[in-house]
Amino acid sequence: MMKKVFILSLMAVCLFGVYLYSWEAVTQPQSIKLPSPLSQHQWDQIHSGTNHSCPTQTLTPPPPSANDTHLSPEEWQALRDALRWPSPDRPVTSLKDTTDPRHCFYNVENLRDNYTVGDTVNVTLVARDFSGNPKSYGGDFFQARLHSPELKASTYGSVQDHHNGTYTVQFSLLWPGQAWISLRLIHSSEAVQVLLRLREDDPNRVSFWGYFEEGNKSELAVCNAQRSISRCCCEYKDPATGEMWFCQKPAALPCHTLTYHRTGGYNAKLTDLDKSLLDTKLTDIEISGTDPIIHILPLDTESRQEQKCAPGLDTPVPAGFYFQDRWTSLVCSARSFPSAEQKADCLRDKQLYMMGDSTLRQWFDYLWKNAPTLKLMNPQNKHPSGPRMAVDTSNNVFMRWRTHGLPYRTHKIPRAQLHYIANEIDGLAEESQTVVVFNLCAHFSSFTLVTYVRRVAIIREAVRSLLRRSPETLVIIKSGNTGYKDAFTSDWLILQLNIALRWMFQGLPVVFIDVWQMTSCHYTPDQIHPKPIIIQNEVDLFLSFICPQ
Repeated sequence: MMKKVFILSLMAVCLFGVYLYSWEAVTQPQSIKLPSPLSQHQWDQIHSGTNHSCPTQTLTPPPPSANDTHLSPEEWQALRDALRWPSPDRPVTSLKDTTDPRHCFYNVENLRDNYTVGDTVNVTLVARDFSGNPKSYGGDFFQARLHSPELKASTYGSVQDHHNGTYTVQFSLLWPGQAWISLRLIHSSEAVQVLLRLREDDPNRVSFWGYFEEGNKSELAVCNAQRSISRCCCEYKDPATGEMWFCQKPAALPCHTLTYHRTGGYNAKLTDLDKSLLDTKLTDIEISGTDPIIHILPLDTESRQEQKCAPGLDTPVPAGFYFQDRWTSLVCSARSFPSAEQKADCLRDKQLYMMGDSTLRQWFDYLWKNAPTLKLMNPQNKHPSGPRMAVDTSNNVFMRWRTHGLPYRTHKIPRAQLHYIANEIDGLAEESQTVVVFNLCAHFSSFTLVTYVRRVAIIREAVRSLLRRSPETLVIIKSGNTGYKDAFTSDWLILQLNIALRWMFQGLPVVFIDVWQMTSCHYTPDQIHPKPIIIQNEVDLFLSFICPQ
């Protein structure tokens, strides 16, 4: 009898211990191993351009473990190779030795009097420093477009870096009429190195506030996705994805009282030379050139082969062109949906789950405003971070947008509203009429590459699982668009994330909508929130994959 009582007592103690451990795991999340930072010597090499072992390539962070990125070592190395960017081959200590957009010059190769739709035009671009001397290394970040203001026509040009201070820009001639060349220096090669260093060495340059509240007590603390904050730490680990969030430990309140979240401050670690390189006087500057008028004659017959808009298609360069402000896709046979009835008909019986940032919210807002049968639920909730939902009971349509989870730059919102995309996807059941749309870009531009890749890898696994159990579900990924050009959200940083995002989902039956090209070649100024005419064309392309011809 005593032996039986002893055994039962021991079992009770063990069960109570398991209970305590489980409760502790929820209220006090466990820490994770973070990737080791680069040594000061390595960062000095990056900043000075004296990496002699690879003089024409930037250094990248040392390979983290598989637990850090959720990638195999081979995948991580291949991704880093895809993201390599040419760098200075010598120390740069003075602004006069850097690229001066006022001295750069371009010339059209073998200019002809007339071209035909379908031809290409090549342009040679020479980068020069402030003394007018040609640069001997590459890495300058140029953007190129061919455009016709009168026709409201434009397309994106590809830039090939020859790593010696010269570049070849290629344009496809896609409409009949006239066209002009526009080349812009977004960032010099030296400024790009500043952005790279900031991305990997100063990930807390955008900070966040956490509001801890309990009863009538309230405390404010700095939070971020990195552990490197002072007075650390309250740690918050998502039980499903393993993603971490860190906050300063409040003076009085316990960690579990974190209730609200909002953006904190912007403070980058910049030297005087860094500030000069990123100055607006040297950023996004038009390059001078021969500036010819390209005369394009129409073809007698249509030669372009179109294919049905479907998952798994590659994105060419250019991906399309504007003509009379309408985007013609070169990816597939896209449609336009000018009437509310056409939009409603396309969305009939569909469930749309949108997850991402405010540029994806623009798609949601465009649809419910331009398809009157869609009714916005709780229209009194006008907070930009949502979540938002609209329904069309007559056509059996459900549509929801919500943010992509931490990190998220926003006004004060309940932390509970920030759901990780992977968790949302894992919660979807098998449904042939479901459309999943997400983007993940601008809010990650200030974080390390490892942080971004880990998040995308977790989402990729959720998408793979979704497509295994529901192969008819349509998954659409929206790229980041052009916008800011500063130390916090630069176009170069966004371009790197776009490349990584596309690379991570290659080979999967998903749709990738390249709005980068659509925003960078349009005549409206680059803005993080594109103008309505661009949003209209983006949504038309989006709907073309839901309702292909």
